[in-house]
Amino acid sequence: MTSRIIMIILDSVGAGYLPDAEKYGDVGANTLSHVAKARNGLNIPNLIKLGIGNIEGVDVLQQAVSPAGCFGKMAELSAGKDTTTGHWELMGIHTKTQFPVYPNGFPEEIIERFIKECNLPGILGNYPASGTEIIELLGKEHMETRKPIIYTSADSVFQIACHEEIYPIEEIYEMCRKAREILTGEYNVGRVIARPFIGSEGHFERTYRRRDYSIAPDKDNLMVRISESGREVAGVGKIEDIFAGVGLTKAVHTKDNMDGIDKTLDMMDTVESGFIFTNLVEFDSKWGHRNDYEGYGRGLEDFDARLTEILDRMKSTDILMITADHGCDPTTAGTDHTREYVPLLLYGHGLKKGVDLGIRATFADAGQTIADIFGLSSLRIGKSFKNEIFE
Repeated sequence: MTSRIIMIILDSVGAGYLPDAEKYGDVGANTLSHVAKARNGLNIPNLIKLGIGNIEGVDVLQQAVSPAGCFGKMAELSAGKDTTTGHWELMGIHTKTQFPVYPNGFPEEIIERFIKECNLPGILGNYPASGTEIIELLGKEHMETRKPIIYTSADSVFQIACHEEIYPIEEIYEMCRKAREILTGEYNVGRVIARPFIGSEGHFERTYRRRDYSIAPDKDNLMVRISESGREVAGVGKIEDIFAGVGLTKAVHTKDNMDGIDKTLDMMDTVESGFIFTNLVEFDSKWGHRNDYEGYGRGLEDFDARLTEILDRMKSTDILMITADHGCDPTTAGTDHTREYVPLLLYGHGLKKGVDLGIRATFADAGQTIADIFGLSSLRIGKSFKNEIFE
């Protein structure tokens, strides 16, 4: 009987553009295949063994003759292509209306209220931008004036960049909490993000102390069901932020992907029964948004090398799920997320091997399956594939 499920989100590792990608300007995107092609292949033997190359549409990677895992891909039912929407849908939440975006910056009434409530000398920016580029452009002025840098993207995000020598980290977080209050309700912005950085002009660098302040999710979701059943729900990385803590029994933040794997292994040592939910963010934040396909490929290879540790740590009753929340194809002209299918890999000693789960209609199929395995009430969306994967 399955007592523990580990889900690892390879943040932004998409598996080909969705049929409605034209609405989002993402026709042709294929994060995983394009990274592999741009680097003349990927050295990811563990993922290959599980069946990642057997997923329909991922034809650049080698196919396993006898995959050790079950494989497929999932479409996004919800409107949008951002972190919050993707993670929420995995847990059974259908976001029917896309969170609002601000391609021309935030309205004056938002900015004025933010400045007043945070007692600021003003702000810089207030337009869509690459996070690394805007701190290089405005970082010096920020340090001279103490005005926080505000920017957004194609996602529903209000991002606050401050130098840690100008504003201590707790003051940056407090700004974010106040912005979260302002942007909840009428404005319904998906996330407020703290973007602390360090360094000097020409050498500014974002730190690992990023925090996301998400709008609270619907409590009718898988994580709440699991925790209410008496099992643990452990979030690793930015999971706590994405779900505003809802449904979690414990959580830990991470510095980078490798730290995320370390923390996942720690949770596997301490969580006896329940759900371990890990986000590995660097694929998105460090490589996808920066169009760095070389770094992206190395990141996949580094994850694959350490996947052995996770597989070796698994109990005979454990199930491992590997998937993603959206795409962010680093080979495209833009730097935003891409509307894509996400890969789906499952492995466990008690599962069948080599099962092709095909193309799933919603990310929520993963969550519905977990609910089914744990004997919980059904989620509002999603179709369980439990009976397809068990012996």
